[in-house]
Amino acid sequence: MSSNVSKSRDKQNLNYIIRSGIAGGFAGCVAKTVVAPLDRVKILFQASNPDFQKYTGSWSGAFRAGREIYGSHGVNGLFQGHSMTLLRIFPYAAIKFMAYDQIHHLLMPNREKETNFRRFAAGSISGITSVFFTYPLEVIRVRMAFRTRSADGTKSRLASNIYDTLHQMYHESSTAPMSPRPAFESGAVHVATGKLTLDRFPVLKFYRGFTATIIGMIPYAGVSFLSWGYLRARFISDGSKPTPIADLTIGAAAGAMAQTASYPFEVIRRRMQVGGITRPDRWLRWGETIGSIWRTSGWRGFYVGLSIGYLKVVPMNAVSFAVWQGGKRLLGV
Repeated sequence: MSSNVSKSRDKQNLNYIIRSGIAGGFAGCVAKTVVAPLDRVKILFQASNPDFQKYTGSWSGAFRAGREIYGSHGVNGLFQGHSMTLLRIFPYAAIKFMAYDQIHHLLMPNREKETNFRRFAAGSISGITSVFFTYPLEVIRVRMAFRTRSADGTKSRLASNIYDTLHQMYHESSTAPMSPRPAFESGAVHVATGKLTLDRFPVLKFYRGFTATIIGMIPYAGVSFLSWGYLRARFISDGSKPTPIADLTIGAAAGAMAQTASYPFEVIRRRMQVGGITRPDRWLRWGETIGSIWRTSGWRGFYVGLSIGYLKVVPMNAVSFAVWQGGKRLLGV
């Protein structure tokens, strides 16, 4: 009994929490670096970048798109926006895994209290918590990865660095022309209201697609940690130490399930996040974003880039969970 109380106090100790966060942040950085080129291509596909739409719809399209990026900009092109990814992913993954450790302990202090609902709830809450604190970094990263042309419209050099992206996002609505629609139309009223709001509160430009992210995070993080917890309980017996291969395999399966459950929300979110480029005077709403995707591509539009999603998320989750567990063992967490 005293041993269990001691373990409970250890998990709520600040030293434990910090080490848990370091293990999670490092795991996120390693995993994201492994799949960075695929992540760049997936963002270009999801956000319907006009230079790369011709490659969508097939497994080979991802590799052909990657070959074009490499041919135009070399390795730097494949990792464009990755510096911002690392700045975002360390706090994001650190908060997510740290929060999961704490929430898991509160909801499921022992193996007998583990249920699929509690696993799902712990994952969802930890994912939402991490997004709240790191979302603006995610939007900047997506905007950097989306750009394929420089300011003069050519493809001669890599587009903006972090400062240029920040500067453009902050000022983009102020100088953008208004949509040429009659003032009495409801859509025009929304444009004017949205433009006024963005100009008055420029920080909101860094939260484009936030609602879609939060809603999409519930099934993604929830299913991911639910699958992780269930498969570990199902295939790893009490008292035995899981091997790195087991962690990789279970992490990969969890990633595939989570990606399938949440992918349409991810497509909607990407469209909203790059809205400042396609419609800088607008705060894109859920309805018009979904309607635009449906009119352009039908139901398949909500799954564009899914093949790349699997190619990316399965190894990323496998590496992330395995490195997280390895880091925890190394740090004594």
